[in-house]
Amino acid sequence: MEWWQAIVLGIVEGVTEYLPISSTGHLILAQRAMGIPESETANAYAVCIQAGAIVAVLGLYAGRVYEMCLGLVGRNREGLQLFLKLFVAFLPAAAVGLLLEKIIDKYLFGLWPVVGAWFVGGVLILVVARPRKPNLAPPGRLQRGETRTPPEGLRGIADLTLSAALVIGFFQCLALWPGTSRSLVTILGGLAVGLTLEAAVEFSFLLGVGTLLAATAHKGLKYRHEMLDLYSVSSIGLGCVVAGLTAAAAVAWMLHYLGRHGLAIFGYYRIAIAVIVGALLLSGQLSP
Repeated sequence: MEWWQAIVLGIVEGVTEYLPISSTGHLILAQRAMGIPESETANAYAVCIQAGAIVAVLGLYAGRVYEMCLGLVGRNREGLQLFLKLFVAFLPAAAVGLLLEKIIDKYLFGLWPVVGAWFVGGVLILVVARPRKPNLAPPGRLQRGETRTPPEGLRGIADLTLSAALVIGFFQCLALWPGTSRSLVTILGGLAVGLTLEAAVEFSFLLGVGTLLAATAHKGLKYRHEMLDLYSVSSIGLGCVVAGLTAAAAVAWMLHYLGRHGLAIFGYYRIAIAVIVGALLLSGQLSP
C-alpha cells in the first residue's frame, strides 16, 4: 500500500465512522476506486484503522470515560450504571458478529450489498428521524457530571434502563451488514426507546468505543501477519493517526450541526450515493 492510499483511507474512516452514513461502505468504495482488491486482509485493515477514531471519541468524551472508570472502582454510582448499560448494549452485536463473521465477510463485503444498505438506511432516516431541536453542545461545554433535563416524554442517558440498553444493542446488530452504519442504527435505537436525540447520539458514540475496540482487536490479532506483510506497520499507523484527527473534527461538526438541524441531510446523502454507485456498477465503470 502506498502512503497516500493510507492517508485517503484514514480520512474516509475518520470522516464517516461516527456519521450515520457507514464507514465500512465508504472504505470498501475507496479501496475499489484505488485499485485495492477485495480480500480478508483488506477488510481487516479497514477495521483496524478504526483505532484512531476510538481515541478521538475517548478524548471528546473524557468526562464520561472518567466517570465510568471511577464507577468501576466503586467511587461513582452513575458512572458504574452507564458502564453497565453500555456493556449490555454491546453484547448482542458481539455474539452475532462472532457467530456470523465468515458469512458476513464472504457475502456482504461487496459494493452491491453496500449500495442496498445505503439506500434502505437513507429512506429509513427520512421516514423515522424527523427534524428535532436537541440543542446539542460539544462535550467540552458540559461540566463533569452535568446533565440536561430532557423534554417531557423523553429521557436522558441517566434514565435509560438496562432493558432499553439491550434493545439498542439489538439495533446495533443491523450494522453488521456493511453499509448500514453502526451510528445510524444505534441512534435510531436510542430514539426508539425514548431517548432525546442528544442522549441517543452520546450513547451511540460511547457504545461505539467498546464495539470498535473489540472489532479492531479481533481483526488485528487474527490477520496481524497478513496485514504486516501487505501493508507494513507504517501504513497501518498512518491510517490510524489520520483517522483519529479527522474523526475528532467530524464528531465536533456533527454535534454542532445536529444542534440546529435534524438527520435528514444524511438520509438524502445515503440515497444519492447509493444511486450514483449503483449506476457506476451497472455501467461497468466500477467493479463490485
